Amino acid sequence: MQMDPSVVLLSIPGLRPQDLPRLPQLTRTLPHTVPLTPSFPCVTWPVQANMLTGRLPREHGVIANGFYWRASRQVEMWTGGNQRIAARQIWDRLHAHDPRCTSAAWFPMLSKGCGADYVCMPAPVHNPDGSESLWCYTQPAAFYGELRDALGHFPLQHFWGPLANIQSTAWIVDSAVFTAHRFQPRFFYLYVPHLEYAAQKLGPDSPAAIAALAELDEVLGRLIDGLTAAYAGRQLVWLAASEYVITPVNHVSYPNRVLREQGHLQVRPEGGGEMLDLERSTAWALVDHQFSHVFVQRQDPQVIDAIAQRFAGESGISEVLVGDQRGKYAVNHPRSGDIVLISTPSSWQAYYWWFDDARAPDFARTVDIHRKPGYDPVELHWDPQTRTIPLDATLVRGSHGAPVTDTSQRGVLLSSQADAVPAPAVRDVDIGPLVLRQFGLS
Repeated sequence: MQMDPSVVLLSIPGLRPQDLPRLPQLTRTLPHTVPLTPSFPCVTWPVQANMLTGRLPREHGVIANGFYWRASRQVEMWTGGNQRIAARQIWDRLHAHDPRCTSAAWFPMLSKGCGADYVCMPAPVHNPDGSESLWCYTQPAAFYGELRDALGHFPLQHFWGPLANIQSTAWIVDSAVFTAHRFQPRFFYLYVPHLEYAAQKLGPDSPAAIAALAELDEVLGRLIDGLTAAYAGRQLVWLAASEYVITPVNHVSYPNRVLREQGHLQVRPEGGGEMLDLERSTAWALVDHQFSHVFVQRQDPQVIDAIAQRFAGESGISEVLVGDQRGKYAVNHPRSGDIVLISTPSSWQAYYWWFDDARAPDFARTVDIHRKPGYDPVELHWDPQTRTIPLDATLVRGSHGAPVTDTSQRGVLLSSQADAVPAPAVRDVDIGPLVLRQFGLS
Protein backbone atom coordinates (compact mmCIF):
# COMPACT_ATOMS: atom_id res chain seq x y z
CA MET A 1 0.00 0.00 0.00
CA GLN A 2 1.26 3.48 -0.86
CA MET A 3 2.48 5.27 2.27
CA ASP A 4 1.54 8.79 1.14
CA PRO A 5 -2.26 8.96 0.96
CA SER A 6 -4.42 11.87 -0.04
CA VAL A 7 -7.53 12.52 2.06
CA VAL A 8 -10.89 13.91 0.95
CA LEU A 9 -13.23 15.06 3.74
CA LEU A 10 -16.83 15.83 2.81
CA SER A 11 -18.75 17.95 5.30
CA ILE A 12 -22.45 17.19 4.73
CA PRO A 13 -24.93 19.00 7.00
CA GLY A 14 -28.22 17.21 7.57
CA LEU A 15 -26.98 13.71 6.68
CA ARG A 16 -28.73 11.06 8.80
CA PRO A 17 -27.95 7.34 9.16
CA GLN A 18 -31.40 6.47 7.76
CA ASP A 19 -30.59 8.45 4.61
CA LEU A 20 -27.73 6.16 3.56
CA PRO A 21 -29.83 3.61 1.59
CA ARG A 22 -30.85 6.50 -0.68
CA LEU A 23 -27.21 7.40 -1.38
CA PRO A 24 -25.86 4.36 -3.26
CA GLN A 25 -23.01 6.14 -5.03
CA LEU A 26 -21.74 7.61 -1.78
CA THR A 27 -22.00 4.40 0.22
CA ARG A 28 -20.47 2.31 -2.55
CA THR A 29 -17.23 4.24 -2.19
CA LEU A 30 -17.55 4.90 1.56
CA PRO A 31 -19.10 1.68 2.94
CA HIS A 32 -17.76 1.88 6.50
CA THR A 33 -19.90 3.86 8.94
CA VAL A 34 -19.93 4.82 12.62
CA PRO A 35 -22.31 7.09 14.55
CA LEU A 36 -21.17 10.72 14.79
CA THR A 37 -22.23 13.10 17.56
CA PRO A 38 -21.91 16.84 16.93
CA SER A 39 -21.00 19.07 19.87
CA PHE A 40 -23.21 21.91 21.01
CA PRO A 41 -23.89 24.30 19.43
CA CYS A 42 -24.68 21.98 16.53
CA VAL A 43 -24.53 24.61 13.78
CA THR A 44 -22.21 25.28 10.85
CA TRP A 45 -19.44 27.56 12.10
CA PRO A 46 -18.81 25.87 15.48
CA VAL A 47 -19.02 22.30 14.15
CA GLN A 48 -16.70 23.03 11.23
CA ALA A 49 -14.25 24.66 13.66
CA ASN A 50 -14.54 21.61 15.94
CA MET A 51 -13.70 19.28 13.06
CA LEU A 52 -10.80 21.39 11.78
CA THR A 53 -9.16 21.95 15.17
CA GLY A 54 -10.12 18.99 17.34
CA ARG A 55 -11.11 21.60 19.94
CA LEU A 56 -14.38 22.86 21.40
CA PRO A 57 -15.78 26.43 21.41
CA ARG A 58 -14.33 27.31 24.80
CA GLU A 59 -10.89 26.96 23.15
CA HIS A 60 -11.33 28.04 19.53
CA GLY A 61 -13.88 30.76 20.30
CA VAL A 62 -16.43 30.05 17.55
CA ILE A 63 -19.63 30.13 19.61
CA ALA A 64 -22.25 30.57 16.85
CA ASN A 65 -22.66 31.50 13.19
CA GLY A 66 -21.83 35.04 14.18
CA PHE A 67 -20.39 37.19 16.92
CA TYR A 68 -21.32 40.24 18.99
CA TRP A 69 -18.35 42.46 19.72
CA ARG A 70 -19.24 44.08 23.02
CA ALA A 71 -16.68 46.90 22.90
CA SER A 72 -17.87 48.25 19.54
CA ARG A 73 -21.47 46.99 19.90
CA GLN A 74 -21.24 45.47 16.45
CA VAL A 75 -22.87 42.26 15.22
CA GLU A 76 -21.01 40.12 12.71
CA MET A 77 -23.09 37.45 10.96
CA TRP A 78 -21.62 35.16 8.29
CA THR A 79 -18.74 37.51 7.44
CA GLY A 80 -15.85 36.44 9.68
CA GLY A 81 -12.47 35.42 8.36
CA ASN A 82 -10.33 32.51 9.46
CA GLN A 83 -8.66 34.59 12.17
CA ARG A 84 -11.86 34.10 14.20
CA ILE A 85 -10.81 30.48 14.81
CA ALA A 86 -8.36 30.75 17.69
CA ALA A 87 -6.71 27.35 17.24
CA ARG A 88 -4.50 25.56 14.73
CA GLN A 89 -6.36 23.76 11.97
CA ILE A 90 -5.65 20.64 9.93
CA TRP A 91 -3.79 22.51 7.17
CA ASP A 92 -1.64 24.30 9.75
CA ARG A 93 -0.63 20.99 11.30
CA LEU A 94 0.08 19.47 7.89
CA HIS A 95 2.26 22.40 6.83
CA ALA A 96 4.21 22.21 10.09
CA HIS A 97 4.74 18.50 9.47
CA ASP A 98 5.72 18.90 5.82
CA PRO A 99 5.47 22.21 3.88
CA ARG A 100 4.90 20.17 0.70
CA CYS A 101 1.71 18.65 2.15
CA THR A 102 -0.88 20.90 0.49
CA SER A 103 -4.53 21.40 1.41
CA ALA A 104 -7.70 22.72 -0.22
CA ALA A 105 -10.63 24.34 1.62
CA TRP A 106 -13.69 24.32 -0.64
CA PHE A 107 -16.56 26.42 0.73
CA PRO A 108 -16.28 25.79 4.49
CA MET A 109 -17.24 28.89 6.45
CA LEU A 110 -14.53 31.03 8.09
CA SER A 111 -12.02 29.88 5.45
CA LYS A 112 -11.11 33.31 4.08
CA GLY A 113 -7.47 33.87 4.90
CA CYS A 114 -6.92 30.35 6.23
CA GLY A 115 -3.66 28.44 5.88
CA ALA A 116 -4.89 26.10 3.15
CA ASP A 117 -2.99 26.38 -0.14
CA TYR A 118 -6.15 26.40 -2.27
CA VAL A 119 -9.36 28.08 -1.11
CA CYS A 120 -12.72 28.93 -2.64
CA MET A 121 -15.71 30.52 -0.91
CA PRO A 122 -18.45 32.98 -1.89
CA ALA A 123 -17.42 36.64 -1.77
CA PRO A 124 -19.88 38.73 -3.83
CA VAL A 125 -18.80 42.26 -4.59
CA HIS A 126 -21.05 44.86 -2.92
CA ASN A 127 -21.41 47.74 -5.37
CA PRO A 128 -21.97 51.40 -4.36
CA ASP A 129 -25.52 51.34 -5.76
CA GLY A 130 -26.47 48.50 -3.41
CA SER A 131 -26.32 45.75 -6.04
CA GLU A 132 -24.06 42.72 -5.89
CA SER A 133 -21.71 41.24 -8.48
CA LEU A 134 -21.00 37.52 -8.40
CA TRP A 135 -17.52 36.59 -7.24
CA CYS A 136 -15.63 34.16 -5.02
CA TYR A 137 -12.61 34.56 -2.79
CA THR A 138 -9.93 32.15 -3.93
CA GLN A 139 -6.40 31.27 -3.07
CA PRO A 140 -4.49 31.78 -5.34
CA ALA A 141 -6.28 35.10 -5.78
CA ALA A 142 -6.61 34.89 -9.57
CA PHE A 143 -7.91 31.32 -9.57
CA TYR A 144 -11.58 32.26 -9.47
CA GLY A 145 -11.16 33.79 -12.91
CA GLU A 146 -10.14 30.37 -14.23
CA LEU A 147 -13.05 28.67 -12.49
CA ARG A 148 -15.49 31.25 -13.85
CA ASP A 149 -14.16 30.83 -17.38
CA ALA A 150 -14.47 27.04 -17.15
CA LEU A 151 -17.75 26.72 -15.22
CA GLY A 152 -19.44 30.13 -15.20
CA HIS A 153 -19.96 32.18 -12.06
CA PHE A 154 -20.76 30.43 -8.79
CA PRO A 155 -24.60 30.53 -8.66
CA LEU A 156 -24.93 32.42 -5.40
CA GLN A 157 -28.72 32.71 -5.75
CA HIS A 158 -28.91 28.91 -5.47
CA PHE A 159 -26.62 28.73 -2.40
CA TRP A 160 -29.17 30.25 -0.01
CA GLY A 161 -32.66 31.73 -0.12
CA PRO A 162 -35.91 30.70 -1.83
CA LEU A 163 -34.00 29.62 -4.98
CA ALA A 164 -31.54 27.41 -3.08
CA ASN A 165 -31.11 24.12 -4.91
CA ILE A 166 -28.66 21.51 -6.20
CA GLN A 167 -27.02 23.93 -8.65
CA SER A 168 -24.82 25.47 -5.94
CA THR A 169 -23.59 22.09 -4.69
CA ALA A 170 -23.02 20.96 -8.29
CA TRP A 171 -20.80 24.00 -8.91
CA ILE A 172 -18.85 23.31 -5.71
CA VAL A 173 -18.29 19.72 -6.85
CA ASP A 174 -17.35 20.60 -10.43
CA SER A 175 -14.94 23.30 -9.30
CA ALA A 176 -13.38 20.88 -6.81
CA VAL A 177 -12.78 18.35 -9.58
CA PHE A 178 -11.25 21.10 -11.74
CA THR A 179 -8.97 22.05 -8.83
CA ALA A 180 -7.98 18.48 -8.07
CA HIS A 181 -6.88 17.91 -11.65
CA ARG A 182 -4.83 21.10 -11.51
CA PHE A 183 -3.22 20.90 -8.07
CA GLN A 184 -3.88 17.47 -6.49
CA PRO A 185 -3.87 18.73 -2.88
CA ARG A 186 -3.05 16.08 -0.32
CA PHE A 187 -5.99 17.11 1.86
CA PHE A 188 -9.25 18.29 0.29
CA TYR A 189 -12.06 19.57 2.54
CA LEU A 190 -15.42 20.17 0.83
CA TYR A 191 -18.59 21.68 2.25
CA VAL A 192 -21.60 20.02 0.55
CA PRO A 193 -24.72 21.95 1.65
CA HIS A 194 -27.61 20.59 -0.43
CA LEU A 195 -29.44 18.62 2.28
CA GLU A 196 -29.88 21.82 4.33
CA TYR A 197 -32.55 23.40 2.19
CA ALA A 198 -35.68 21.27 1.95
CA ALA A 199 -35.11 19.74 5.39
CA GLN A 200 -35.30 23.15 7.08
CA LYS A 201 -37.95 24.59 4.81
CA LEU A 202 -40.39 21.67 4.74
CA GLY A 203 -39.07 19.14 7.25
CA PRO A 204 -36.39 16.41 7.12
CA ASP A 205 -38.91 13.72 6.12
CA SER A 206 -40.77 15.80 3.56
CA PRO A 207 -40.97 14.55 -0.05
CA ALA A 208 -38.70 17.41 -1.09
CA ALA A 209 -36.08 16.43 1.48
CA ILE A 210 -36.18 12.81 0.32
CA ALA A 211 -35.85 13.93 -3.30
CA ALA A 212 -32.81 16.02 -2.32
CA LEU A 213 -30.98 12.82 -1.37
CA ALA A 214 -31.18 11.49 -4.92
CA GLU A 215 -30.05 14.85 -6.29
CA LEU A 216 -27.10 14.89 -3.94
CA ASP A 217 -26.10 11.31 -4.70
CA GLU A 218 -25.93 12.02 -8.42
CA VAL A 219 -23.62 14.98 -7.83
CA LEU A 220 -21.49 13.05 -5.33
CA GLY A 221 -21.09 10.29 -7.90
CA ARG A 222 -19.68 12.91 -10.24
CA LEU A 223 -17.31 14.08 -7.52
CA ILE A 224 -16.12 10.57 -6.76
CA ASP A 225 -15.45 9.79 -10.41
CA GLY A 226 -13.76 13.14 -10.98
CA LEU A 227 -11.45 12.98 -7.99
CA THR A 228 -10.63 9.33 -8.58
CA ALA A 229 -9.42 10.29 -12.05
CA ALA A 230 -7.57 13.34 -10.74
CA TYR A 231 -5.70 11.26 -8.17
CA ALA A 232 -5.12 8.28 -10.47
CA GLY A 233 -2.39 6.01 -9.16
CA ARG A 234 -2.52 7.46 -5.66
CA GLN A 235 -4.08 6.13 -2.49
CA LEU A 236 -7.23 8.18 -1.87
CA VAL A 237 -8.90 8.01 1.55
CA TRP A 238 -12.50 9.27 1.64
CA LEU A 239 -14.30 10.55 4.75
CA ALA A 240 -17.81 12.04 4.88
CA ALA A 241 -19.14 13.59 8.08
CA SER A 242 -22.56 14.83 9.08
CA GLU A 243 -22.16 18.29 10.52
CA TYR A 244 -25.45 17.83 12.38
CA VAL A 245 -28.90 16.33 11.95
CA ILE A 246 -31.96 18.43 11.18
CA THR A 247 -34.97 17.54 13.34
CA PRO A 248 -38.67 18.34 12.75
CA VAL A 249 -39.94 21.44 14.55
CA ASN A 250 -43.47 22.61 15.28
CA HIS A 251 -42.81 25.54 17.60
CA VAL A 252 -40.84 28.80 17.54
CA SER A 253 -39.67 31.06 20.38
CA TYR A 254 -38.95 34.80 20.17
CA PRO A 255 -36.34 35.68 22.85
CA ASN A 256 -35.98 39.29 21.70
CA ARG A 257 -39.70 39.89 22.04
CA VAL A 258 -39.54 38.55 25.59
CA LEU A 259 -36.60 40.84 26.36
CA ARG A 260 -38.51 43.77 24.88
CA GLU A 261 -41.53 42.99 27.06
CA GLN A 262 -39.20 43.05 30.07
CA GLY A 263 -37.95 46.49 29.05
CA HIS A 264 -34.42 45.34 28.24
CA LEU A 265 -34.47 45.46 24.44
CA GLN A 266 -34.91 48.92 22.92
CA VAL A 267 -35.63 49.90 19.32
CA ARG A 268 -35.28 53.05 17.25
CA PRO A 269 -37.24 54.12 14.16
CA GLU A 270 -35.55 53.58 10.82
CA GLY A 271 -37.04 53.56 7.32
CA GLY A 272 -40.56 53.14 8.58
CA GLY A 273 -39.65 50.16 10.75
CA GLU A 274 -38.13 49.39 14.14
CA MET A 275 -34.39 48.75 14.30
CA LEU A 276 -32.71 47.05 17.24
CA ASP A 277 -30.93 49.73 19.31
CA LEU A 278 -27.80 48.12 20.73
CA GLU A 279 -26.69 51.35 22.41
CA ARG A 280 -29.77 51.66 24.60
CA SER A 281 -30.68 47.98 25.10
CA THR A 282 -29.66 46.50 28.44
CA ALA A 283 -29.95 43.01 26.92
CA TRP A 284 -30.61 41.38 23.56
CA ALA A 285 -30.34 37.89 22.05
CA LEU A 286 -28.24 36.76 19.09
CA VAL A 287 -30.38 33.81 17.98
CA ASP A 288 -29.07 30.93 15.92
CA HIS A 289 -31.33 27.99 15.06
CA GLN A 290 -32.07 26.22 18.37
CA PHE A 291 -30.09 28.40 20.77
CA SER A 292 -29.25 32.01 21.49
CA HIS A 293 -26.65 34.07 23.29
CA VAL A 294 -28.14 36.79 25.49
CA PHE A 295 -25.74 39.69 25.94
CA VAL A 296 -26.30 41.88 28.98
CA GLN A 297 -24.90 45.40 29.03
CA ARG A 298 -22.13 45.76 31.63
CA GLN A 299 -22.86 42.11 32.50
CA ASP A 300 -25.04 43.29 35.38
CA PRO A 301 -25.61 40.23 37.65
CA GLN A 302 -29.05 41.43 38.75
CA VAL A 303 -30.20 41.83 35.16
CA ILE A 304 -28.72 38.45 34.25
CA ASP A 305 -30.56 36.76 37.11
CA ALA A 306 -33.88 38.43 36.27
CA ILE A 307 -33.63 37.39 32.60
CA ALA A 308 -32.65 33.84 33.48
CA GLN A 309 -35.62 33.52 35.81
CA ARG A 310 -37.95 34.88 33.15
CA PHE A 311 -36.87 32.26 30.59
CA ALA A 312 -36.94 29.34 33.02
CA GLY A 313 -39.94 27.26 32.03
CA GLU A 314 -40.58 29.31 28.86
CA SER A 315 -42.35 27.26 26.20
CA GLY A 316 -39.86 25.78 23.75
CA ILE A 317 -36.81 26.48 25.98
CA SER A 318 -35.22 23.44 27.60
CA GLU A 319 -32.16 24.96 29.31
CA VAL A 320 -31.09 28.39 30.56
CA LEU A 321 -27.35 28.48 31.23
CA VAL A 322 -25.72 31.31 33.16
CA GLY A 323 -22.04 31.97 33.85
CA ASP A 324 -20.14 28.80 34.70
CA GLN A 325 -23.15 26.69 33.73
CA ARG A 326 -22.17 27.35 30.11
CA GLY A 327 -19.22 25.03 30.68
CA LYS A 328 -21.63 22.11 30.53
CA TYR A 329 -21.41 22.39 26.74
CA ALA A 330 -17.97 24.05 26.50
CA VAL A 331 -19.34 27.45 25.46
CA ASN A 332 -17.86 29.24 28.48
CA HIS A 333 -15.84 31.61 26.29
CA PRO A 334 -15.55 35.42 26.55
CA ARG A 335 -17.32 35.75 23.19
CA SER A 336 -20.39 33.91 24.49
CA GLY A 337 -23.49 35.56 25.80
CA ASP A 338 -23.97 35.97 29.55
CA ILE A 339 -26.96 33.64 29.22
CA VAL A 340 -27.35 30.80 26.72
CA LEU A 341 -30.92 29.76 25.88
CA ILE A 342 -31.34 26.26 24.43
CA SER A 343 -34.46 25.08 22.64
CA THR A 344 -36.21 21.76 22.92
CA PRO A 345 -35.52 19.53 19.86
CA SER A 346 -38.96 20.35 18.39
CA SER A 347 -38.61 24.12 18.70
CA TRP A 348 -36.35 26.85 17.32
CA GLN A 349 -35.70 30.56 17.97
CA ALA A 350 -36.43 33.50 15.65
CA TYR A 351 -34.64 36.85 15.86
CA TYR A 352 -37.82 38.98 15.53
CA TRP A 353 -38.18 41.84 18.04
CA TRP A 354 -41.22 43.65 16.54
CA PHE A 355 -44.81 42.88 17.53
CA ASP A 356 -46.45 44.40 14.44
CA ASP A 357 -45.21 43.18 11.05
CA ALA A 358 -45.86 46.68 9.69
CA ARG A 359 -42.98 47.80 11.95
CA ALA A 360 -40.50 45.13 10.80
CA PRO A 361 -37.22 46.56 9.45
CA ASP A 362 -36.83 46.64 5.68
CA PHE A 363 -34.27 43.81 5.62
CA ALA A 364 -36.67 41.42 7.35
CA ARG A 365 -38.47 40.79 4.05
CA THR A 366 -35.26 40.19 2.08
CA VAL A 367 -32.47 37.63 1.93
CA ASP A 368 -29.95 39.55 4.01
CA ILE A 369 -27.79 37.23 6.07
CA HIS A 370 -25.35 39.95 7.12
CA ARG A 371 -27.66 42.71 8.42
CA LYS A 372 -30.00 40.45 10.37
CA PRO A 373 -28.57 40.02 13.89
CA GLY A 374 -29.50 36.35 13.93
CA TYR A 375 -30.07 33.38 11.65
CA ASP A 376 -33.29 33.49 9.59
CA PRO A 377 -34.36 30.22 7.90
CA VAL A 378 -37.60 31.90 6.79
CA GLU A 379 -35.40 33.21 3.95
CA LEU A 380 -35.93 29.81 2.30
CA HIS A 381 -39.60 30.75 1.77
CA TRP A 382 -41.17 33.17 -0.69
CA ASP A 383 -44.48 35.04 -0.65
CA PRO A 384 -45.63 35.28 -4.29
CA GLN A 385 -48.26 37.92 -3.45
CA THR A 386 -45.86 40.42 -1.92
CA ARG A 387 -42.81 39.08 -3.80
CA THR A 388 -40.85 39.17 -0.55
CA ILE A 389 -39.62 36.86 2.18
CA PRO A 390 -42.64 36.25 4.47
CA LEU A 391 -42.64 37.17 8.15
CA ASP A 392 -44.17 33.93 9.40
CA ALA A 393 -41.58 32.02 11.41
CA THR A 394 -43.97 29.08 11.86
CA LEU A 395 -43.33 28.16 8.21
CA VAL A 396 -39.98 26.61 9.19
CA ARG A 397 -40.35 22.84 9.65
CA GLY A 398 -36.82 21.69 10.46
CA SER A 399 -33.99 22.95 12.64
CA HIS A 400 -30.81 21.98 14.50
CA GLY A 401 -28.37 23.31 17.05
CA ALA A 402 -29.67 21.84 20.33
CA PRO A 403 -27.43 19.40 22.23
CA VAL A 404 -27.69 15.77 21.21
CA THR A 405 -29.90 14.04 23.74
CA ASP A 406 -31.40 11.34 21.52
CA THR A 407 -30.10 8.96 18.85
CA SER A 408 -32.33 10.74 16.31
CA GLN A 409 -29.99 13.76 16.59
CA ARG A 410 -26.84 11.76 15.88
CA GLY A 411 -25.25 11.87 12.46
CA VAL A 412 -22.87 9.48 10.74
CA LEU A 413 -19.25 9.30 9.64
CA LEU A 414 -18.49 7.33 6.48
CA SER A 415 -15.11 6.12 5.30
CA SER A 416 -13.65 4.31 2.32
CA GLN A 417 -11.37 2.33 4.66
CA ALA A 418 -12.37 0.40 7.75
CA ASP A 419 -9.18 1.28 9.62
CA ALA A 420 -9.70 5.02 9.07
CA VAL A 421 -12.44 5.09 11.76
CA PRO A 422 -11.59 2.40 14.34
CA ALA A 423 -13.79 3.74 17.15
CA PRO A 424 -17.36 2.41 17.62
CA ALA A 425 -18.57 6.04 17.64
CA VAL A 426 -16.99 9.45 17.15
CA ARG A 427 -17.58 13.14 17.94
CA ASP A 428 -16.97 16.07 15.64
CA VAL A 429 -13.76 16.92 17.53
CA ASP A 430 -12.40 13.48 16.55
CA ILE A 431 -12.51 14.26 12.81
CA GLY A 432 -9.37 16.40 12.71
CA PRO A 433 -7.26 13.83 14.55
CA LEU A 434 -8.61 11.08 12.27
CA VAL A 435 -7.46 13.04 9.22
CA LEU A 436 -4.06 13.81 10.72
CA ARG A 437 -3.54 10.18 11.58
CA GLN A 438 -3.71 9.32 7.87
CA PHE A 439 -0.59 11.47 7.48
CA GLY A 440 1.21 9.85 10.40
CA LEU A 441 0.43 12.66 12.88
CA SER A 442 -0.96 12.12 16.35
